[in-house]
Amino acid sequence: AEMEMRHKQVNHARNLWDRAVTLMPRVGQFWYKYTYMEEMLENVAGARQVFERWMEWEPEEQAWSSYINMELRYKEIDRAREIYEKFVLVHPKVKNWNKFAKFEERHGNIAGAREVFERGVEFFGDEYMEEDLLIAFAKFEENQKEYERARGIYKYALEKLTKENCPELFKSYSMFEKKFGDRRGIEDVIINKRRFQYETEIKENPLNYDAWFDLLRLLEADGSIEDVRDTYERAIANIPLVATKAGWRRYIYLWVNYAIFEELETEDFDKTREVYRTCLNIIPHKKFTFGKIWLMFAKFEIRQKDLSAARKILGTAIGKCPKPKLFKGYIDLELQMREFDRCRKIYEKFLEFDMSNCNTWIKFAELESLLGDTDRARAVFNLAIRQPLLDMPEVLWKAFIDFEVEEEEHDRVRALYSSLLQRTKHVKVWVSFAKFEASIEEGARARAIFREADKHLQQNQLKEERVLCLEAWKDFEMEHGNAQSQEEINKKMPRRVKKRKRIDTEEGGEGGWEEYWDYVFPDTEGDSSKIKFLQLAKMWKKQNDQTGDGDDGDGDDSSSDDD
Repeated sequence: AEMEMRHKQVNHARNLWDRAVTLMPRVGQFWYKYTYMEEMLENVAGARQVFERWMEWEPEEQAWSSYINMELRYKEIDRAREIYEKFVLVHPKVKNWNKFAKFEERHGNIAGAREVFERGVEFFGDEYMEEDLLIAFAKFEENQKEYERARGIYKYALEKLTKENCPELFKSYSMFEKKFGDRRGIEDVIINKRRFQYETEIKENPLNYDAWFDLLRLLEADGSIEDVRDTYERAIANIPLVATKAGWRRYIYLWVNYAIFEELETEDFDKTREVYRTCLNIIPHKKFTFGKIWLMFAKFEIRQKDLSAARKILGTAIGKCPKPKLFKGYIDLELQMREFDRCRKIYEKFLEFDMSNCNTWIKFAELESLLGDTDRARAVFNLAIRQPLLDMPEVLWKAFIDFEVEEEEHDRVRALYSSLLQRTKHVKVWVSFAKFEASIEEGARARAIFREADKHLQQNQLKEERVLCLEAWKDFEMEHGNAQSQEEINKKMPRRVKKRKRIDTEEGGEGGWEEYWDYVFPDTEGDSSKIKFLQLAKMWKKQNDQTGDGDDGDGDDSSSDDD
């Protein structure tokens, strides 16, 4: 065919092209050559006829574009429009509808372009809609300065399209609002963008409670009540898979925020009560519980002026899953109500639950003391110190002693100190006992206690503790003593000396020497000198023995020479 064209045998070439496209209509090269030849011969009608025959076979998109471009070269706008009408039906893709609309816009047919976009939106519907078509439609209206129309299209797109399928839509809408919107419009765009981000994170991991919190805060700040409530229901439906308290902690705060929202924002108190009850039913109380939920529920009922319901809730909590936080919360509630008999009963239950908790004993005794019942308070303390197991006994004893000091029961204080010294000989107990005697102007008693403590610590060779005792004794003498007693205590004060000791390695060998500080007391200095002398003598004898073993049989001769 090309040979016939080169030799200007047009009819032969036309016959050959006609036979080729008839036998092989799916080979586009033949059609392109055929239409090109007819157009070169300025046979526009013939080229158009060939294109029409080709279009009946519904070829690829490029063939349609070639046909349209040919009509546009000859200013046949209406014919090109008719081709586009067929084209978008044969190849119903978004980009082809956009081309059709741009064609109309380029040729000044604004109403026609808008109609094409509207037909495209209707053609694809909500199910098959793509963001490219709506973005192009909105930008078209923007170019026509129809800003409200453009905004309406963007909002329609955001409502209809799923969030994961329209990342570019948010960018376009943001740019539009920044250029033409007011402050409220820009905020709406930012909110929608952030909401899309949080929704994406939640879809990837429904147990990402931080994403749920962020989304809920966003909706509570700018959203409808029903939307917020629906989001809370979606969030609390994602129960943690692990049965540990740490794994549930973030999840429980969803319920806490939900209850607060219903109470404060919607003021739906029945719904708030339902939220609390549902939450308590979900928590596996046999494994762990959350005292915060029980206490919040009880305080909510108090705000509703239903004290009996609050007491019932806390009673159920203590019976089902007792823990210190629940007891303390219940006691605080009854204290505020001035129900002291109930407080006593709750303290008794608390101590039955955990009798080793010193703080509970102390608070119980303080309550009795505040109520003016000194005998009850003393009985509580006496019962507490007789417990075989206590978590902080030193705190309990100190509280008991302070209580008796406030009551000015000095003989009872001395008895307590004596009883405590039978249990422990700690230096702090001795010093505290002596300071107590000094505080009530009993200098002789205080001095006797210091002497007894010094003697005990000396016998047990507790150097560090003895130094502390002597320093406290010295401070006492400087404040309450005379020159003679001050001279006596100064003679007892130790010297601080630097010593060395050998370090043994893990294999049992010598690892060098280590320096350390030691105290040398005047009353033990002579004994330590004797001990050191004996140690040196023992080392000298050991060295001589080793020397004698090394000489073997020559020992007698050497001895005679020495003589």
